[in-house]
Amino acid sequence: MKIAFVGKGGSGKTTLSSLFIRHLAANEAHVIAVDADINQHLGAALGLDDAESAALPAMGAYLPLIKDYLRGANPRIASAETMIKTTPPGEGSRLLRVREDNPIFDACARTVRLDDGDIRLMATGPFTESDLGVACYHSKVGAVELCLNHLVDGPDEYVVVDMTAGSDSFASGMFTRFDMTFLVAEPTRKGVSVYRQYKEYARDFGVALKVVGNKVQGPDDLDFLRAEVGDDLLIGIGHSDWVRSMEKGRPSRFELLEADNRMALQTLQDTAEDSYELRDWERYTRQMVHFHLKNAESWGNEKTGADLAAQVDPAFVLDERHAGAGVAAPA
Repeated sequence: MKIAFVGKGGSGKTTLSSLFIRHLAANEAHVIAVDADINQHLGAALGLDDAESAALPAMGAYLPLIKDYLRGANPRIASAETMIKTTPPGEGSRLLRVREDNPIFDACARTVRLDDGDIRLMATGPFTESDLGVACYHSKVGAVELCLNHLVDGPDEYVVVDMTAGSDSFASGMFTRFDMTFLVAEPTRKGVSVYRQYKEYARDFGVALKVVGNKVQGPDDLDFLRAEVGDDLLIGIGHSDWVRSMEKGRPSRFELLEADNRMALQTLQDTAEDSYELRDWERYTRQMVHFHLKNAESWGNEKTGADLAAQVDPAFVLDERHAGAGVAAPA
C-alpha cells in the first residue's frame, strides 16, 4: 500500500514518517521509504549520518534511466524522451514491485539497516545551487510520480512517502497515488490551516485523509484539534523522550519507544490497511489518465513535440493481476 505523510513545515511529519517506517520494519513488513521533501531529512531521521545522507542518489538525476526502463516495449510511447512525469503505464510497460530487484532500485535505492529489519530508502535529491532561478522542485518529484504510477503493491508491502511541506503536493497528481494520507498537525491555528487547504483540494478526488495531532500536551489540545478537523482526527501524539534522544543522534533501540507511541503507530498501520482494502484500481488508473491529459495539454505536448494523449492505453487497468509479471499485459 502507498502512504503519504504531509503537513506544515516543522509539524513533525518527517519524524513521524521515520517512526512509522521503523514500526513497519519491526512488524516484518516490506518497506520502500521515499524522501520527497525539498528539505531532505528522512535519511537522518532513520539513523544515517551526514555523509550517508549526502551520498543518497538523487532520483531526479536518474530520470532518463527511469523513463527508459518503465517505457519497456509500450508501443504507444515513441521514445523515453516523450515521457513526462504523468505518463501512465499500458500494455508493454515495465512495472515495479516492492520486493523485486530492478535497474531503478539498483540506481536509486539504498538499504538502510534498522534495529528490527532492513528497508529501502529513495530520495528525490535536494534543491541545488544549479537549480536556482531555472527549475522548480516539482520537476524533481516527477521521478517519484512516474515510479508510483508504475508500481503494483500488495497488502503486506508499503511505500511510505515523506511529502514536501504545505499544500505544494497539489502541484501534480501525486496526491491521488496514496491509499492513505496522514496529515500531521500541531494543535494551533497555523497547524490546522494546511489541513483545511488539503481537505478542500482533495475533496473531488476521493483522497483518504486522516489527521495525526503532534506535540499534543493534554486533553485541551485534543479538544482543539477535534473541534477544527472533526472526525478526520485519528490520534494525538505527545512528547517522546525516545524521539528527543533520536534527534540528538543518540537513539535507543526502537523497542524502547514509549508504549503509548507504539500503540499510536499501530493505529496508523491498521488505518492504512483498512483503506487499502477499499482501493479502486479502476479509479486509481482513471485518475492517472486524468492528470496526464491535463499536463499534456497544459505543457507536455509543447515540450515534447508529441501528442501525449496518444500514450493512454484505454483498455489498461493497473491492478493485482500484473503483480507477478515484469511487463504489463492486456487487462
